[in-house]
Amino acid sequence: MLSRSYKDLVVWQKSIEFVELIYDVTEQLPREELYGLSSQIRRAAISVPSNIAEGQRRKNVKEFIQFLYIADGSLAEVETQLIIIRRRYKKEVSDILDLVGEIQKMLYSLIKIFSSKIKANCKN
Repeated sequence: MLSRSYKDLVVWQKSIEFVELIYDVTEQLPREELYGLSSQIRRAAISVPSNIAEGQRRKNVKEFIQFLYIADGSLAEVETQLIIIRRRYKKEVSDILDLVGEIQKMLYSLIKIFSSKIKANCKN
């Protein structure tokens, strides 16, 4: 039912790419943000692929769905922080925001697919 490895999931692969982009943009922020916004957005970004991986490893569909929701929450947090970076520091982050949207769609698709499997199993 679940893939053999979280590394096989395209959403996890895209999330790793996303983390790399977050590191790139935060390296451009002023030094005074090192323990503020930079640290916060990096932790939230790292949470996305980490929760996908942990959820997949649980080998339980309901738990996997819950971890996908947590990853989505972290994406919303990063999205908010990217908007702050764009407004406060005039950094171009549109490409990262586009990737956030792409990852969100993938997460929603996985949640929908696995939720429907749970419902189908309950009917049987």
